Amino acid sequence: MEKNNLLRMDNVGIVVESLDDAIAFFEEIGLKLEGRATVEGEWAGRVTGLGSQSVEIAMMVTPDGHSRIELSRFLTPPTISDHRTAPVNALGYLRAMFAVEDLDEMVARLIKHGAQLVGEVVQYQDSYRLCYIRGSEGLLVGLAEKLGNK
Repeated sequence: MEKNNLLRMDNVGIVVESLDDAIAFFEEIGLKLEGRATVEGEWAGRVTGLGSQSVEIAMMVTPDGHSRIELSRFLTPPTISDHRTAPVNALGYLRAMFAVEDLDEMVARLIKHGAQLVGEVVQYQDSYRLCYIRGSEGLLVGLAEKLGNK
């Protein structure tokens, strides 16, 4: 029997232009700012392959403490491409999905903060109501409300 060496997934990284705007957006969803720091130097660039770099990061954590999003704003080197407006069928990482208690309330709150509904809220059988939202900087997030748990 092969031993599984995987312990957990620590976080998903998202590169943003405005750390403050992205923090506010994910706080509105319900994540909390766990910490904020600047990571710089040649050692960090050896991991990313970018050489010497300076990156301001913010770690956001879900209320259960199990999932995190690492928001990064590159000071140097500058960002070189922008995938934020790519459609949902573009190749690569797409979105983070969040489970919420009240989908309609969450959507209304996020729209007040400038988010846009992508498509519409749909119901999947008798199980879930789901939607995609484009929030701060056009970041795509999914929201899902499990039905029958009220």
